[in-house]
Amino acid sequence: MIRKPAVAGLFYEKNPEMLRKQIEWCFKHNLGPGSIPEIGNKRNIKGVVAPHAGYSYSGPVAAHSYYDIAEDGFPDTYIILCPNHTGLGSGVSTMNKGAWETPLGQVEIDGKFADLLIEKTGIMDSNPDAHIREHSAEVQLPFLQYLNPEFKFVPVTMWMQDLQTSMEIGVSIAEAAEELNRDVVVIASTDFTHYQPQKQAYLQDMQVIDAIKAMDEKRMVDVVAKLNVTMCGYGPVAATMVAVKQMGATSSELKKYATSGDTTGDDSSVVAYASMVFK
Repeated sequence: MIRKPAVAGLFYEKNPEMLRKQIEWCFKHNLGPGSIPEIGNKRNIKGVVAPHAGYSYSGPVAAHSYYDIAEDGFPDTYIILCPNHTGLGSGVSTMNKGAWETPLGQVEIDGKFADLLIEKTGIMDSNPDAHIREHSAEVQLPFLQYLNPEFKFVPVTMWMQDLQTSMEIGVSIAEAAEELNRDVVVIASTDFTHYQPQKQAYLQDMQVIDAIKAMDEKRMVDVVAKLNVTMCGYGPVAATMVAVKQMGATSSELKKYATSGDTTGDDSSVVAYASMVFK
């Protein structure tokens, strides 16, 4: 099965050459890292947080996570955890066969890893319907393809984002990576506050980010609930924290925080984005 792109030409450029230029624009933007990364081979990064809006809004922020991934070196497999915006599919859905297509080519699914995740969690199934129109995993792939086209990935979309579900997914990712001897990076795809004034978004998002920096998934979920933070992917972030800690990560760093208001100039109602790295 080939999963065709759902948001090429909408969230990012459809033409391959224009898409490469758009990604380079993200890296070089004043809200981005400022330059194209050099490829390294250290392999210290266990996971990242990256936004998933249109590249013209969140691409420069996302570029910070991918800049660090490139300079750190590439794993065997990326596990992309994302929210379910469409309501299609089941509570927690992966795909265990085939490939995803973007304008930059096809990316193969790591079927063995996906099968083992399904087996270990008991709450996850393989359901292509959940992914067919979902943008929040798709928009991560062109960045990875631009940097290095040779990789596999496992998409996981979470309609259920409660702490218990997130913890089960996180533990299962770490156990599967160890059992398969896979070098993995977990990508938590999320945007932060939606459609609030910029000052309010910043104040509440920083409390969420402080909990992530403290590597405390329960505190993060509690802050989101207490402040009613409209963060769409808190479950993927919680699951990522659980996974990376079990894989040996001991620190979390905020690389960049910005909002749609920083690119549009309208700070009356913004969507907020952050890139973070776990080592």
